[in-house]
Amino acid sequence: MAASTPAAETSEGPGARVAELTLDFAAYLKLERGLSSNTLEAYRADLAQLGEFLDRRGVDPVEVTGQDLAAFVSELANGGENRRPAAPATLQRKVACLRSFYRHLRRDGIIDADPTSELRAPRSRARLPRVLSRDQVTRLLEQPRGATPAALRDGALLETMYACGLRASEAIGLELADIDLEAGVLVARGKGSKERIVPIGRVAIGRLRKYIEQGRPRLVGIEDEPHVFVNMRGRALSRQGLYKIVQRHARSAGLDSRMSPHTLRHTFATHLLAGGCDLRSLQEMLGHADIGTTQIYTHLSDERLRDVYFEAHPRAKVAA
Repeated sequence: MAASTPAAETSEGPGARVAELTLDFAAYLKLERGLSSNTLEAYRADLAQLGEFLDRRGVDPVEVTGQDLAAFVSELANGGENRRPAAPATLQRKVACLRSFYRHLRRDGIIDADPTSELRAPRSRARLPRVLSRDQVTRLLEQPRGATPAALRDGALLETMYACGLRASEAIGLELADIDLEAGVLVARGKGSKERIVPIGRVAIGRLRKYIEQGRPRLVGIEDEPHVFVNMRGRALSRQGLYKIVQRHARSAGLDSRMSPHTLRHTFATHLLAGGCDLRSLQEMLGHADIGTTQIYTHLSDERLRDVYFEAHPRAKVAA
């Protein structure tokens, strides 16, 4: 570790020192890595917990060892200091925060060695996301009927989310300038303000064009609103508004009421893989930074294949 003044000889405690180091770390995360405000707040909270832990131990944050940090993670896992035990997924996020924090300190020359190099968190069992079958997707997309502005909007919205695998935030953030219906592509702005170009299917192009030409003008009126999908007052659709639209049509289609906008993204990915799309191309279309995130859909495809087999094969359920 780089030389530093022991916590006992400074006018501030370890917690205050962590808070000071967090300011520069948060600026780095926001400006250079483009992390969202929600992620930044989570990291600040995680490091504040570390500061409290180090205060109790009297250990300066730049003098910690791997054993100190392992004890911190263990306390979180076991529910120390009147806290409930943290879930495995939460622990993984906190360990990721610690790794990023101390790697940043090492890059800045504040420490000489990374105390998180051997730090591990309990592995959580990944839940496979829910996906719709082809028939279920068809039922859902057929629900918005008629030529009212709301029906045209809902049909275009659901069709585009399924056709392009958009996140909820990407769908509601989509602007008219992001869509090129002649070229059949749109620009999706994902996490960390990263942009990617995604193809639009022919059915989605048709429903988008009809909504933009016939439905949207009746909602927006003379207002200068850049967003594609708007509410009944002509303003940008909110996340809550999107969720209600999906839920309403899911209920009408007789689908699980727990379905969310993200279900369409999972379904998009699973259906593409089942149709022969390669994993790297799918990663690009989904905007995943790590292909490991995309690989969960290979498991979903395997699960779906087993379901189809046992539903369709005449002797799959026959006892020996």
